[in-house]
Amino acid sequence: MEKNFVEELRWRGMVHDVMPGTEDQLNKEVTAGYIGFDPTADSLHIGHLVQIMTLVHFQRCGHKPVALVGGATGMVGDPSGKSAERNLLSEEILQHNVACVRKQLESFLDFSGASGAELVNNYDWFKDFKLLDFIRDIGKHITVNYMMAKDSVKKRLETGLSFTEFTYQLVQGYDFYWLYENKNCKLQMGGSDQWGNIVTGTELIRRKSDGNAFALTTKLITKADGTKFGKTEGGNVWLDPKKTSPYKFYQYWLNVSDADAPNFIRIFSLKSKEEIEALELENSTRTGTLQKALAEDITIRVHGLEQLKRAQDTTSILFGSSFEDFKKLSAEEIEDAFDESITFQISKSLFDEAVDPIGLLGEKTQVYTSKGEARKAIQGNGVSINKEKINLERKLTAGDLLYGKYLLAQKGKKNYYLIKVV
Repeated sequence: MEKNFVEELRWRGMVHDVMPGTEDQLNKEVTAGYIGFDPTADSLHIGHLVQIMTLVHFQRCGHKPVALVGGATGMVGDPSGKSAERNLLSEEILQHNVACVRKQLESFLDFSGASGAELVNNYDWFKDFKLLDFIRDIGKHITVNYMMAKDSVKKRLETGLSFTEFTYQLVQGYDFYWLYENKNCKLQMGGSDQWGNIVTGTELIRRKSDGNAFALTTKLITKADGTKFGKTEGGNVWLDPKKTSPYKFYQYWLNVSDADAPNFIRIFSLKSKEEIEALELENSTRTGTLQKALAEDITIRVHGLEQLKRAQDTTSILFGSSFEDFKKLSAEEIEDAFDESITFQISKSLFDEAVDPIGLLGEKTQVYTSKGEARKAIQGNGVSINKEKINLERKLTAGDLLYGKYLLAQKGKKNYYLIKVV
């Protein structure tokens, strides 16, 4: 064995639960282990990255990772960690989502050769499985008492749990059994909320095949400030560049808090313990070192070197001092760099004559809450338009508009706003 997988996850702070005997099994021989991914969207997001990284480390430690895309279970819905039943997707949409997820996983895992990673879709073994066969051959091995004892079921009984969702753990348990029988897969991994579903699989394998199977779960990611990991004002941070641009993806990691950075760089980067400790030492004198290293490491793996460099260029141009550099950005890149919360639209008719920046910043947009506040800021030399400090005499004209439609407003040192003229 190249490395001890469980030990690798432990020092990275990722382990939540490990079934007894798991570490011995992994140290004994090359083992196939799987994680399930739910194809309810046509892209994975950074909430999936813990499980992706788990498979990456599994492969780097010499084992065979199996990624299961739940084309069948996606039609059912997992009650774990949910407060309501989700919408079920059509077979056509699910097949599209599965294909997209497959492509994204291929950028993380090596699928080449006999010992390479493997991707399976549980729809393949469920599509022809008749209900009567399932309840006769599988259902009889797991009691209702056993299923009712699971926390994921208990919590949902208070709000209402459909039979569809109740059967989910049995369906997922069969996945593990099928992979055990057909792929010699002896380990299932997942988030800590999946423990109940996973051990149902190990129990089914024990009762139906008299076999030994194992389980490992990782901690659910929490942020130091209590807000949800992976969410921004605009929603999920996706791996698909069409849903979340490489620039915004890079910025998300660059803006991770100092409290979260040491935890995140262990979980989401491939850097060694020694490399991370050296970065932490450097970070003690130059704040932001961890965030920069994390953002670079993860952006290059998700989007490639070229997109990382473009994201870095956009960052330095946007927060640099030269408007000449800012003008190098395309219209698409400019709009992409500003979230809706810091973008304001105004009518082009305003520029039929010279525009007073006080009214523009304190009334027509919400850069400032009032004209009085805008005036005070301009008098205090705290406002820039297109990277140029302005005074009360300065009027804005159509000639100030970049690409005939953009103004860059800056409040203080770090607060930038895009004013879009339409």
